[in-house]
Amino acid sequence: MLYELRFYYIQPGKMADFLEIMESLIIPFQLSQGMIVLGSFVDCDDKDCYVWLRRYKDEEDKQQLYDRVYGSDYWKNEIKPKIANLLIREKTQVNMLEPTASSILQ
Repeated sequence: MLYELRFYYIQPGKMADFLEIMESLIIPFQLSQGMIVLGSFVDCDDKDCYVWLRRYKDEEDKQQLYDRVYGSDYWKNEIKPKIANLLIREKTQVNMLEPTASSILQ
């Protein structure tokens, strides 16, 4: 398994708007395309930081899902424009994680 831990930094004062889009559009759409979203969080110490966790079988699974989601007309025309001005893109951080042998997330 591979895990993807994403940190998004949201424009100050825009977290409620961002969460509305994440929870009503982005997460449901990604789930409908086969993505596995394990968690969605707001950082307790930085209220402008949104964190989420996704899981993939392997790198090939990840790439197929990326192509299906981010290559879709729905993503490009409906979702991406709605979040473009909410994110501070240059601060986005994406960490790919592989569980160790003793991890229960194997």
